[in-house]
Amino acid sequence: MKVKDLKEELIAYSKEIGIDKIGFTTADMFSELKNRLIRQQLLNYQSGFEEPDIEKRVNPSLLLEEPRSIISIAIAYPSKMNHRVESKKGERRGIFSRASWGLDYHHVLNDRLKKLEDFIITKVPDARLKSMVDTGELSDRAVAERAGIGWSGKNCAIITPEFGSYVYLGEMITSIPFEPDTPIEDQCGSCTKCLDACPTGALVQGGQINAQRCISFLTQTKTFIPDEYRDKIGNRIYGCDSCQTACPVNKGKNYHFHEELEPLPEIAKPLLKPILKLSNREFKAKFGNVSGAWRGKKPIQRNAIIALAHFKDESAIPDLVDILEKEGNPVSRGTAAWALGKIGGETALSALKKAQEQETNLEVQTEIEKGLHFYR
Repeated sequence: MKVKDLKEELIAYSKEIGIDKIGFTTADMFSELKNRLIRQQLLNYQSGFEEPDIEKRVNPSLLLEEPRSIISIAIAYPSKMNHRVESKKGERRGIFSRASWGLDYHHVLNDRLKKLEDFIITKVPDARLKSMVDTGELSDRAVAERAGIGWSGKNCAIITPEFGSYVYLGEMITSIPFEPDTPIEDQCGSCTKCLDACPTGALVQGGQINAQRCISFLTQTKTFIPDEYRDKIGNRIYGCDSCQTACPVNKGKNYHFHEELEPLPEIAKPLLKPILKLSNREFKAKFGNVSGAWRGKKPIQRNAIIALAHFKDESAIPDLVDILEKEGNPVSRGTAAWALGKIGGETALSALKKAQEQETNLEVQTEIEKGLHFYR
């Protein structure tokens, strides 16, 4: 079979199996990306979740023997819930970012890539293939940009003309020399709305992000959230969409193509107080199928505590006192102390004074002091 014909068949098949956009590029080195990654590393702008070996991130030949091309795929996800739930006094809710609304996208894209692999093997039995999504060595965005899926926006997301930046990305390195597609010209122009909308100034400049300041990154850490960012997190319990919702290209983009990506409101926008009492098993049962659960229960609980402080939810004080007195995790304990001070009231003050006398962990002691400082 001619490679040109196989490419056309693959494009047609990709639509049948629920891939919204597909593009092809060479397996050449990502030389410009390499320079950017080195700069990011030197500036300490990386999140630490990336593949640490820069060479593997930019050189497909280190990942597959004699690669000839890379296939990039995109799947669109919804930007709005069909059935909304409201946050109200006494029943405050947190919010997961849109990328974590439906079934964990890693499973969805890996399923589509596996089907593409099987299809290719039926046509070219000796083809060598390597697929990856998010946690793989290559940069999903760099591949998608070169394959013509979209352009790399100033918000560091791939922006497609059809679906905006509300797309999941994955790729497959192949030994087949598919003809490369043409990249899409940058269409951000002089617009800086995403930079202006970033709550923490994480977007240093167009196309450059300091992940250490990014709320999306901060909500995934397992340590104490630095003081300067706590108020900016608001009720976000996983991820942040500010730079996406501010983007003019994303206006009106809301696609519900895939049932498994439909948000369940009680999971995408859950009540905050119940999160504080979940066991590990209960957490996995409720949130285990979404990508936002990948770091486990503790970061989500810490973020829920910060969200309750954001709302100054007095009805949460008994739960926060319980955490302060009984929780084994110092980050949860300390964050609860800070939250109690921020919410205020005599019950909270009494609990903080009691904890100050009994707490032995120095970091938690510091957080108790911060809580008490709200009363001064």
